[in-house]
Amino acid sequence: MKKLILAAVAAVIALAVILPIINLIVGLPKGVKLGSEAGAPQAYLTAVHALGEKCGNCHTDQGNLPFYAALPVASSLVKGDIQKGTEHLDMVATFAKAPAEPICEATLAKLEHVILKESMPPARYLAMHWDGALTADEKKAVVSWIHEVRAARYSSPAAPDNLKTAVIQPIPQPQKLDEKKVALGKRLYHDTRLSKDNTLSCASCHDLAKGGTDREPVSTGVGGAKGGINAPTVYNAALQIAQFWDGRAADLAAQAAGPPANPIEMASSWPEIVQKLSQDAAFKAEFEASYPGGITQENVCDAIATFEKTLLTPNSPFDRFLLGDKSALTEAAKKGHALFMDAGCATCHAGMAMGGRSYEKMGLHADYFANRRNPTDADNGRASVTKQPRDKHRFKTPLLRNVALTPPYFHDASAKTLAEAVRKMGTYQLGRNFTDQETSNLVAFLESLTGEFEGKKLQ
Repeated sequence: MKKLILAAVAAVIALAVILPIINLIVGLPKGVKLGSEAGAPQAYLTAVHALGEKCGNCHTDQGNLPFYAALPVASSLVKGDIQKGTEHLDMVATFAKAPAEPICEATLAKLEHVILKESMPPARYLAMHWDGALTADEKKAVVSWIHEVRAARYSSPAAPDNLKTAVIQPIPQPQKLDEKKVALGKRLYHDTRLSKDNTLSCASCHDLAKGGTDREPVSTGVGGAKGGINAPTVYNAALQIAQFWDGRAADLAAQAAGPPANPIEMASSWPEIVQKLSQDAAFKAEFEASYPGGITQENVCDAIATFEKTLLTPNSPFDRFLLGDKSALTEAAKKGHALFMDAGCATCHAGMAMGGRSYEKMGLHADYFANRRNPTDADNGRASVTKQPRDKHRFKTPLLRNVALTPPYFHDASAKTLAEAVRKMGTYQLGRNFTDQETSNLVAFLESLTGEFEGKKLQ
């Protein structure tokens, strides 16, 4: 028996040495091709070649696997690594339209974070692929490309040159838009005629005096009907890639069209709304002065969207800190900011709005929905739109700007306080348990993200 055990141990040791050597001689699997090369700048080509050759082996299910991946034990390990890798970042899907369309800010943040932290590839992968990590030159090339894209595509007009490559950008002042359309949109945003019984407006669920939400687990529609998902804030919504938790509306105008006709929200219809608004002669005349086409669904939604584009909230303490005022944050908030960056929170909560730039799976490190139980249709997330199983439980990352004003948290309103939300994010998204002090510091940082609207601090 002892000889069998020794033989088994020897076999494992032999495989642990022989297989990496074979991999070294044969070379890594070819990886995958990311994006297009047609007319692409050299910085892009250098970066995506390195990422495709090295990271593409686990961060896609389209890679070329080594021969031993078909063996019983190895097969389950490899499949598990690929599933986990694609849950975090699917390289092929992410780069599918590159370089014609820029890589999203969250992806740039993820890539930069793991390179600077040297946290990828995992030790188990390196044990089998001794040359599996990016070289120093490859890391430098990828980070340089990331900074180039970020500065060219995503930097805030409010950011000085030294901030243009930063993961998080300061909120800019609202752009100058047609003042008459903005005024019309503001009136329509607060107009209860958009609802069937003239009791609800957009502001009923997205109250500008309550952080752009209603601070309820779910909103109440016409006749007391209850929605199925927590209402997100309208402040800074213009900075997102799409609207709604599942991203089913491409822009603010498309979003504005939804709730008035939703039977459990405003329960009206657009023909009915257009008819009611058109009966107001004074409003009709004023509207036609800005919209020659008159009162139509498209024009009403455009006016509301134009107003919502002005709902940016610059000049938070954190923005002032970013712009050079080191006294703008408390010591606790500074420690929270440092932890926020080091822990990888900014790999999803990137950009000016600190969120809203990607779809992420809820429960990367633990099964959130199994632990919470009682699944609902709202839990399907992005899959409700794409109909793809891999998008189940993926949601558009919520914005963190003004987050202290918008409890409860998450799509299901399961976190009642910021501290609870921080702890759950640590457990389910980062795989770590924040201490009481770390949680307190992170909350202090999140509280520093409250900005101003029309020159006054939000309350």
